Amino acid sequence: MACDLWLVPLVDVLCHSPDNPFSEEIAAYDTALTEAGLPPVPVFSYMPGLTGDVAPVAGFDYDALHFLRRAYLLRLCGLEVTPVDELGSDYEQLLEMFETTAQQSHLVWHYDHAGAYVPVDFPHPLANDDLLEGGGPLGSSHGLLRELEVVAPSLGIDPANPPAAPEPPAGPTSLEERAAVPLDDGPFARERHVWLGLHAAATRSLGQGSMIVFS
Repeated sequence: MACDLWLVPLVDVLCHSPDNPFSEEIAAYDTALTEAGLPPVPVFSYMPGLTGDVAPVAGFDYDALHFLRRAYLLRLCGLEVTPVDELGSDYEQLLEMFETTAQQSHLVWHYDHAGAYVPVDFPHPLANDDLLEGGGPLGSSHGLLRELEVVAPSLGIDPANPPAAPEPPAGPTSLEERAAVPLDDGPFARERHVWLGLHAAATRSLGQGSMIVFS
């Protein structure tokens, strides 16, 4: 099943528009950030080269996302990161054994099909009742990027000089549609494919002042 990542530019022409389709979500994120003593979702003034257009930045399948999450947990917990052909009970055991660690991870503790990362730096994902009933925990683009850099060496990626990211989907991918095929055929091909997509999203989120949205 396919998962898309979209970039939502946090510019005033979108965020201050009465037709902003993300107004309710941003209000919920602002509440969670304020409760944590953090600044609200930043909104930037329009400048040439930035628009309010929402665009896809990456696409992959849900299983591959969990493969990457598994690799990160293994790395973080000091265990050997080994490739697998399919997700088995070991991943569920990892989540149970290291539940607190998992819930402190921007990469791991995030809904597969919804939710967002915002360009505000905070150490652990934020959650309250409203978020958990809707899009799930709110992640930090800064935190996501840090965690991607931690797991990168286990996947054969130099985080300081990563390969080019795969081309994003041309448009929305349906849930049942097959996701893009990884560019290489190595033992960690699926994990690398997701890593490159998330890395591109996090980097652009911070560089452009955008919110990353799962769909």
